[in-house]
Amino acid sequence: MIIFPAIDIRGGKCVRLTEGRFDQETIFADHPMEMALRWEKEGAEYLHLVDLDGALAGKPVNLKVIGEIANTVKIPVQLGGGIRTLDTIEQVLKAGVQRVILGSVAVRQPELVKEACRQYGDRIVVGIDARDGIAAVEGWGVAGGIRAEELGQKMAEVGVARIIYTDISRDGTLSGVNVAATAALAKASNIPVIASGGVRDLADIKAIKEAVSEGIEGVIVGKAIYTGSLCLADALQLLQGE
Repeated sequence: MIIFPAIDIRGGKCVRLTEGRFDQETIFADHPMEMALRWEKEGAEYLHLVDLDGALAGKPVNLKVIGEIANTVKIPVQLGGGIRTLDTIEQVLKAGVQRVILGSVAVRQPELVKEACRQYGDRIVVGIDARDGIAAVEGWGVAGGIRAEELGQKMAEVGVARIIYTDISRDGTLSGVNVAATAALAKASNIPVIASGGVRDLADIKAIKEAVSEGIEGVIVGKAIYTGSLCLADALQLLQGE
């Protein structure tokens, strides 16, 4: 199981949103690089970066700082937000990012996802962000018209190696991770799923750890490690017994 510290970038700063709402933003650091180096120092194995401006613009906006992070830390990074063409995927991977997360395009253009998987294999990840079980697109602002589990099945069919599942209603709320929905998606798609959204404390990390056998291979932690309700070092220590 892997714990992925999240670094969400908007306007060049490290921020967190509540329920994906851009009008509910908290700035946690002026320089995302500082946070990347901090989480690496505290023992993180992998970083989860999100270009929030890119998610709205439909193309990467903060790629310069993201490339700097990817080429400075010694651990791999994955990136989501506004990656919607094969050219953009190539650009992001060349910038030093290890894995690319496709979101809206998975709903809109599954054939593009299929081709991306053919070219780049497991460096392609699909992010399924859902509210009440329905996938959302365009920076979470629009319902995609398909249930998360159905989308997961379609993505598995086109060759996607893993999925990141975010329960939007819990994201940034510290209300607890939705283990049941994440496990259900893993079962439906029959590929590994990374949980995201709502992580509050060690109880959530324990719950995810106990669900590894159900196909959950990791969890993304964001607001909890920024507010202090979860200590990253403690969470990593909990996994040492694996």
